[in-house]
Amino acid sequence: MSMATQASPDAGVLLQARGIGKSFGGVDVLLGVDLDLHAGRAHALIGENGAGKSTFAKIVAGVHAPSRGSLRLAGTEVSIDSPAQARRLGIALIHQEPLSFPDLTVAENLWLGRTEGRAWSRVRRRAIVDDARRWLARLDAPVDPRQTMRELSIASQQLVEIARALASRSRLILMDEPTAALTPAEAARLFAVMRTLRAEGCCIVFISHRLDEVRETCEDVSVFRDGRLVVQAPVAGLDDDALIRHMIGRDPAPGDAQRRIRPDASPNGTVPPVLSVRALRGAGRVADIDLDVDAGSIVGIGGLVGAGRSELARALFGIAPARGGTIAIDGRERRIRAPRDAVRAGIGFVPEDRAASALFETLPLSVNIVAAAGKRYAPNGLLRRAAERLASRRAVEELRIRCASLVQPIGELSGGNQQKAILARWLLTEPRLLILDEPTRGIDVGAKAEFHELLRAYAARGGAVLVISSDLPELLALSDRVLVMCEGRLSASFDAAEATQERVMQAAVPRRGRVSAQPDAGALA
Repeated sequence: MSMATQASPDAGVLLQARGIGKSFGGVDVLLGVDLDLHAGRAHALIGENGAGKSTFAKIVAGVHAPSRGSLRLAGTEVSIDSPAQARRLGIALIHQEPLSFPDLTVAENLWLGRTEGRAWSRVRRRAIVDDARRWLARLDAPVDPRQTMRELSIASQQLVEIARALASRSRLILMDEPTAALTPAEAARLFAVMRTLRAEGCCIVFISHRLDEVRETCEDVSVFRDGRLVVQAPVAGLDDDALIRHMIGRDPAPGDAQRRIRPDASPNGTVPPVLSVRALRGAGRVADIDLDVDAGSIVGIGGLVGAGRSELARALFGIAPARGGTIAIDGRERRIRAPRDAVRAGIGFVPEDRAASALFETLPLSVNIVAAAGKRYAPNGLLRRAAERLASRRAVEELRIRCASLVQPIGELSGGNQQKAILARWLLTEPRLLILDEPTRGIDVGAKAEFHELLRAYAARGGAVLVISSDLPELLALSDRVLVMCEGRLSASFDAAEATQERVMQAAVPRRGRVSAQPDAGALA
């Protein structure tokens, strides 16, 4: 039963939701949600993955039709049956995973949906490029509107999505984890734009798992748990422990924030590292990379977006093969020219953009889980259904993946459960090395803690982990050693005991005359 505390009695209610429910395949994911959203205010929706907050946002934006309940917009009952109709009503949704046409330019993507019946051939190219520049400038986004979306980083694609919502002049903007791929500076610019929009009377719905951002940007908060709205109140009235308690239904456990200190796996150097990289050159400015990852250890890589962290991971997995240097697994040098070479070498990879690079969204969960272990479950090219079901059922139980059934399309699962399924896929291959790029982006507090425990358990069994994360508290809590990248090179290395957020950020910021440090430098360059 929801506690519907009015956030601001004198503020005008822009959207009123009553009794909103939603079922997928007979499984209820939203149960009788009553929620008021006010003009000129920012309203946070928080909760664990699968709690129903993104489903509610998609109903308001016309992506899903509610199974029951009603919506009133500015006092008038509305039936929003498509995203196009939502846009006409002044409602825009910025998705957690950027949705765009990758082979069209930034300007063309910004213009789509705003032609209002005008033939595309009659649109002046220069006009839409100039229009795109204006909206991107409002975000101070360093994006060329003539580039194709495919050429942009995930962070830049997200900025374009935000610019598109601004360009539609929406009065209700729903943002689903909009800062997950942004740098602190980009997020600060977004927050400034949000303040301006609120001052202009726009209502912002901000879905996030970052409680510090919720406090910085929002006046009101609604907490979802298991498909229900459990509390709606002013943000200032609830501390972080109270918010987490409402989210997970119990007091937060302190253990996840504790630093993991691991004794050396091979103090005498008798066992070669699982991964040994020397003088590696990759895409962009990635160069002169030397690093080792021992069995049983978790090595974190920090740095700013664009520092070359993802390019390094892609080189190690053969997506964008290294242009020089050596890669060795368990002391044996490997030529990794494609992902299949990496898989044969015992490397698993959880990419940054799971929707575009890891999921088969319309296929069943079970098929997604066994996708990388094809020879084991389809030795003759034919899938052994019984073995597939047994393996995927075991993975669902061990990783606590929430799903309606094994045949449920993975695209219907929450982001956290999708991420667990991708991890399960690689664990089935029994890899020697797991590489994870932003593994908990868009994952809630509870799911993040579970994901961390899974990685720790894998390392405790002798696996090696290389994890890239922009979440510094996560990086420090997980890692036995933290490497920092700056402008394509390693700038510092810290043991777990000496790594701090301040030292990592100092090493991540470009400085004139900086000299790269080798992984054992242990100090700023």
